[in-house]
Amino acid sequence: MMYFAFLFGFCFVFWMVGVSCNPSPYYGVLSLVLGAAFGCGLLVSMGGSFVSVVLFLIYLGGMLVIFAYSSALVEEPYPVAWGNQGGV
Repeated sequence: MMYFAFLFGFCFVFWMVGVSCNPSPYYGVLSLVLGAAFGCGLLVSMGGSFVSVVLFLIYLGGMLVIFAYSSALVEEPYPVAWGNQGGV
């Protein structure tokens, strides 16, 4: 069980770094959703199943609003990813 907690913690940190390093809001929101999922998985591995479900639903609601707002402001036909010249 400790291995799962370590895996979820590592993936949570990895996706949160992905949120801060993304030049495009589309990929940033994807990283935020995956980071929230792994953070809630970490809470489940510690024994807080109800807290993680409620937290994940609140995160998804907030992220939906932020994603709709940021995608309406940006309107990129070809979003810049990490591997592109502009992403580095």
